[in-house]
Amino acid sequence: MAAPGRGVTIADVAARAGVAASTVSYVLSGKRSISPETAGRVMQAVADLGYHPHAGARSLASRRAGVIAMMLPLRDGMHLPVLMQFASGAVTEARRHDQDVLLMTADEGPAGLARVAASAIVDGLILMDVEVRDPRVEALRRLGLPSVLIGFPADAAGLTCVDLDFTAAGRACADYLRERGCGDIALLGASEAVYARRTGFAERVREGFLARSGPATVQPCPDDPVSVQRTVKELLAANPDLTGLAVHNEPAVGHVMHALADAGKRVGEDFHVVVIGPDEVAERVHPQLPSVLVPAETLAETAVRHLMRKLDGLDVPDSTLIEPQLTIR
Repeated sequence: MAAPGRGVTIADVAARAGVAASTVSYVLSGKRSISPETAGRVMQAVADLGYHPHAGARSLASRRAGVIAMMLPLRDGMHLPVLMQFASGAVTEARRHDQDVLLMTADEGPAGLARVAASAIVDGLILMDVEVRDPRVEALRRLGLPSVLIGFPADAAGLTCVDLDFTAAGRACADYLRERGCGDIALLGASEAVYARRTGFAERVREGFLARSGPATVQPCPDDPVSVQRTVKELLAANPDLTGLAVHNEPAVGHVMHALADAGKRVGEDFHVVVIGPDEVAERVHPQLPSVLVPAETLAETAVRHLMRKLDGLDVPDSTLIEPQLTIR
């Protein structure tokens, strides 16, 4: 415990973690390899004590690091081209504010947040792939690092969040299929891993879709050709009246179209498909498909603008939801 009247020091962190002060320094700087167990104890101590080196200096705009971090973990079920659209949007907007962007692609969780906050190398943070009950959220509150989330956890109190209204996107897809007179409809989602960790966007698409569809199948699906072929075949066998499919799995779209053709389905005639994803995913198949755009670059740009306003001490909305737009092709 730090003595009354003074801030937390590296020695306090070392004592809490049961290591030498030099070990804490090595963990925070990354200059030496430290065992995962020891590094974990250090990062937990940093988080518990709220350690921030140079906290006074960092409060001055003139002493900013000029870098913001984007926590963009490369997890199972995430589509890399879409993630890179988010990164591109963040970098482009950051440069307008003379900021650089540090991409954090390792799935480090709260320990990664604590490490970045303690290192004083960034001024703020953008958090992506937000889960409904995300363990990083409490760490954000505890650390006090200015931040913006692209996504909404269940408890967003005190946080700044931006996202597409994925619930409305799910509703729009179900409505589109119903308006085309489809009998049974289904949602083909991302891999099981995305649902298992209760990723916010996937949960909300499912909620919106089921709210409009009535009884319907929601089927997680890997994105490799063999798995997609098998999943579509099983869906059709289990639901003989299935004539409408919403696909929220960008890399699977082309494989879905091949599987439906193999099953004798004529997309746009006796079977309808709608996509949630980038325009190019829906445009590069034949026939081209209607789609709800995920505006990755716009979301990232908005997040950076909000973060810069927070760093400047200006007000930002707690919640920013972009309404989905369904494009008919």
